[in-house]
Amino acid sequence: MYDTMDIATIVDNGERENIEFKEFLLEDVHLRDDRRQSLACQMKHRMIMGRGTALYVIGVTDGRSFKGISRKMFDETLSVLNCIALEVGAEIVDCKEYIMGDGYVGLVTIKNQSVMKEHILIGSAGHVDHGKSTLIGSLVTGICDDGSGKTRIFLDVLPHEIERGLSADLSYGVYGFKSGKTIHLKNPLSKKEKASIVESAEKLVSFVDTVGHEPWLRTTIRGIVGQKLDYGLLTVAANDGVTHLTREHLGILLAMDLPTIIAITKVDKVDECRIAEVEKQISDVLRTVGKIPLRVKSTSDLHMVSNKLSDGVITPILRTSAVTREGLDLLDQLFFHLPKRNLESKKPFQLYIDNIYHIEGAGIVVSGSIKQGEVKAGDVLQLGPMAEGDFVSVRVQSIEMHYYRIDQASSGDIVGIALKGVPPKEVRRGMVLCKGHPKAIREFEAEIFILNHPTRIKKGYEPVTHLETIAEATVFEQLDSDYMMAGQSGRVRMRFKFHPYYIYEGQKFIFREGKSKGIGQVVRVCV
Repeated sequence: MYDTMDIATIVDNGERENIEFKEFLLEDVHLRDDRRQSLACQMKHRMIMGRGTALYVIGVTDGRSFKGISRKMFDETLSVLNCIALEVGAEIVDCKEYIMGDGYVGLVTIKNQSVMKEHILIGSAGHVDHGKSTLIGSLVTGICDDGSGKTRIFLDVLPHEIERGLSADLSYGVYGFKSGKTIHLKNPLSKKEKASIVESAEKLVSFVDTVGHEPWLRTTIRGIVGQKLDYGLLTVAANDGVTHLTREHLGILLAMDLPTIIAITKVDKVDECRIAEVEKQISDVLRTVGKIPLRVKSTSDLHMVSNKLSDGVITPILRTSAVTREGLDLLDQLFFHLPKRNLESKKPFQLYIDNIYHIEGAGIVVSGSIKQGEVKAGDVLQLGPMAEGDFVSVRVQSIEMHYYRIDQASSGDIVGIALKGVPPKEVRRGMVLCKGHPKAIREFEAEIFILNHPTRIKKGYEPVTHLETIAEATVFEQLDSDYMMAGQSGRVRMRFKFHPYYIYEGQKFIFREGKSKGIGQVVRVCV
């Protein structure tokens, strides 16, 4: 299939859509949960970009140098690739070996015969009137804004949102790609058209558009903390620049370990000097939090960005205008090249409920983004905790994604699930829908960091804690010191004040009370 000249040409041309270089892979390193998931996401992305086929060149560095590896390391690398391929429903169909220098180099072909679809989820953030909804409206439709929010109306659909020109709740947008070409929505208010994109696209991009108005910060936090996002999109208006809320939203995105893209919006309204000034403001802020700003100027920058963004070190900055569409084609291509980060389909199904609807003929429908695992129509799941801390069995009647009926859904998909077996009045936001044997939790221990607080935090402090879609008052029952102040970290024992919830070790959260804010991670649950 390939000879030595072919592999030399491939390496010389570098990594691209469906070609990945790996010097070597080790079972005790690369099959650990975090690395395994990252490699699985990468492989699935490569196969989607190659329309079902991915090529892995092993024994070669990222810098295109033929290193050559030992026979033992070569075989172990193949074994790891085979494990990852099986995890994403693919298989190794060909392996060409070459001896170069003191070792082996290989060209491995991996194929998936079934139809594959990649779905990345992007959460927007940014100060009010910095053009979040307008930018997303122009992206999903492919049309220019009129300078007065013509495309924003496709996401702000509530009467008071339209009248005031301000988002007041989370809204959702979707578009897709097929054969590398963008599929725009001609009428984004049409449920039928959204469903057709879900059906036909090879890659879907869903946006969770949050709220920029400071009084609704809790809704913004819910959109970022409560969804299974792959990336963040932060907008900064060129005519306004970095604001206190820009910094706050960036802090929330980074607290959730979300690789973030920054779009400078409204560049048509200012001159080059002002744009450069805003870029410097953004760069200065990023460097203070250990991020490397990277201006994306052309498609030649995209491959490097798509490879490095997931590492969380670089932060790409793009100049955009919804009025002239400057930078929007570049954003399209960036989203097309970005791999999905969260591929946890092998874990038991889990979804934290974000919204509840009572629909005539369908009964109760709950919606949210799937945190992990897969769900199918007909599955029996656990729902809770209820008021007394118990869980009830419910059956999945049907599943929809952007109004398209599907038989099953997996990690990272935004879905609505029709349930049978529970009265609507007993279901609330923050409950979990899952497989397995969950337990209700009232108290837990966490490592926290105080971002901002005017005085001292002591035992009895009662902030609102945002964890997944949970937004509940919590009481600090015990601190590992007499008090804590802004800039300090420590361990605390916390208790949900009103309801029990399903939580577990490792989950990250944000807590706030007025202007006071902090971040934390669950380290132990108290059963």
